[in-house]
Amino acid sequence: MANICDTQYKVMGERKTVADLWNTLQTMEVNTKNVYLYKLAEHYGIDYEKMGDDIRKNLNRIADAQWFMTISGNSFAAKSMSSSYESLKDTFDDIRDGKLQEDNEAVIRQLENAQDQVAMAGESLYIALTEMELNGQTLSRSITALDRTIKELNLRYDLGQISALTLEQTKAGRTSALSGQETLTMNICTYKTQLEQMIGAELTGKIKLQGLPQVTGQQLAAMDLDKDLAAAKEASYTLFAAQRTLDDARDDFKDTAEANMYSTGKYQYVAAQHQWQAAQYTYNAAVQSFETSFRTLYLQVKDYQQVLQASKTALATEQDNFAAAQKKHDLGNLSDNALADAKDKVSEAQDKVDGAAIDLFSAYNNYRWAVDHGILN
Repeated sequence: MANICDTQYKVMGERKTVADLWNTLQTMEVNTKNVYLYKLAEHYGIDYEKMGDDIRKNLNRIADAQWFMTISGNSFAAKSMSSSYESLKDTFDDIRDGKLQEDNEAVIRQLENAQDQVAMAGESLYIALTEMELNGQTLSRSITALDRTIKELNLRYDLGQISALTLEQTKAGRTSALSGQETLTMNICTYKTQLEQMIGAELTGKIKLQGLPQVTGQQLAAMDLDKDLAAAKEASYTLFAAQRTLDDARDDFKDTAEANMYSTGKYQYVAAQHQWQAAQYTYNAAVQSFETSFRTLYLQVKDYQQVLQASKTALATEQDNFAAAQKKHDLGNLSDNALADAKDKVSEAQDKVDGAAIDLFSAYNNYRWAVDHGILN
């Protein structure tokens, strides 16, 4: 039979704060009926029903954005949003099932985690939009290059140098590129509407994006795997919740063990012992998974750093090639189209540098979210 006992808590703080709390409890008739923690939370401004509605709306927004990212092939952003969605859904389920209301001790930390997940999802969407706009510039330049090619091929066709099939295939490629451009433009508008909805702006699909910050060498040099991992584990709500689950399992085991006199001959004690061992394995697995994911984030930043450096080297090569092409053109040894193609290669190399910079910023941003807030994507 379980023991029935009362637990007394000593409230510490400034005299006025303690007096205000006591007055609040008095108005809630604490002397004649139970006052639950969730009622006290509601009194001080935590409205769980409104909170659940807000989280549900954010879940729908993230799900919509995630779906659009998936169908457009942006798997990196889709994966990042999927993580935010799952974490938010856990919080929503806890509110719906009444777990937060029953266990108000952890409510603030869980709600802060939910807020962080929404903010991170918004950042992931912003970064994805920046990359899509860069892709739009690349596509526009490709269409312009196709226009030059088609003009040249029309002339060669008139001279009988190429077949009609070759000309039509090139024109078909331009038509396909234009279709892709329209689809990209539509998706950008859709994503911008999603972003506007997330930040509470007017839904126009035309929000102007500013450039992303550059990740500095100083920031990269300051990355310390062991120190940052320790900070991330301390900030992690996932590990916080896992520790609480482990503590609850330990308490359950101790209660069962004491009730059965730690007798290995009793089924209840043996079963509780197995459950306690399983809880320890589960917790250790959660910690190991967190550490592995964090190290992956660290290595991603380092990888994108070297990709950016390689793309800058490639850009310098294309710039040298264009300079040589410019001299040939000035001497009359290179056509206008060939010079334009050489210039396009410089622009394409620059786009790769810009894209690599976006990837590096995204990876570093995810890393900082992990270190500062304990959120892994």
